[in-house]
Amino acid sequence: MEDNNLKRSLSPEDRRRLEEKIMEIFKNETHTLSQELQRMLADDLVTAFENRLATIMRIRSKQGD
Repeated sequence: MEDNNLKRSLSPEDRRRLEEKIMEIFKNETHTLSQELQRMLADDLVTAFENRLATIMRIRSKQGD
């Protein structure tokens, strides 16, 4: 059975906080990028994380069938 908490996507506030944390963590690597490109990269990384997590949850739920 799939856990409903893992099934939901991030709230807009949680997503924004995660993007800010990613930007802080990678600031040394991305400091040459414009602020706009840094935000785009952070958004892409959060999206990739959500997609990967959703995929893992689908695989996990199928293994429980």
